[in-house]
Amino acid sequence: MVKALEDIIAKSSSIVFFGGAGVSTESGIPDFRSVDGLYHQKYDYPPETILSHTFWEENPEEFYRFYRDKMIVKGAKPNAAHLRLAKLEQQGKLRAVVTQNIDGLHQAAGSKTVYELHGSTLRNYCTRCGKFYDVDFIANSTGVPRCTECGGIVKPDVVLYEEGLDEQVLSGAVDAIRHADTLIIGGTSLVVYPAAGLIRYFRGDNLVVINMQPTGADASADLCIAKPIGQVLSEDVSLD
Repeated sequence: MVKALEDIIAKSSSIVFFGGAGVSTESGIPDFRSVDGLYHQKYDYPPETILSHTFWEENPEEFYRFYRDKMIVKGAKPNAAHLRLAKLEQQGKLRAVVTQNIDGLHQAAGSKTVYELHGSTLRNYCTRCGKFYDVDFIANSTGVPRCTECGGIVKPDVVLYEEGLDEQVLSGAVDAIRHADTLIIGGTSLVVYPAAGLIRYFRGDNLVVINMQPTGADASADLCIAKPIGQVLSEDVSLD
């Protein structure tokens, strides 16, 4: 199976990788939808409710308590999949990474062209004056984090439920997928929309799915691999 993937990679010159939570779980970041993930733990409200724009507005204290506790992951390091993708970009084979993850691990591995569909926990901004804050500002704050300049609420640059995706990020991702010769979908069950709908723009030669569970793209894929993504992509991960 993996040999088949390496053959596809070898003959491709414009690969796009479209990834989800399964890419991050191997770095120790919990998956919302896994059996022991956040969706199966007990909170006063379900995570989908807490991570919504309405809840952020109406219950900011509870939002930030959950956010600090569950969304900010300290000490996570890129895994073999992140490193391999960064290397493929260095080699001129990978055109872009399109990710649903918000942990910044693709950039930490060295990837340069990364479209973060759902934003990043590493970026935060004052909703009043726009001042930028890093992840530690939120992590080390208590209650509702306030701007040191103007006192406005500091909000994570993460796309919450009920919020639209960033238009620039979206158009960049669509353009990359549309011009790819190979699309590798990894670590995502393709259930979160509108992100999952982006794969319909793919017009290239090879569609590859690497995911432990079946996905909606399996039927049209040229290759499906049901193994951990780090294991599948781990060949030759040493960076030059």
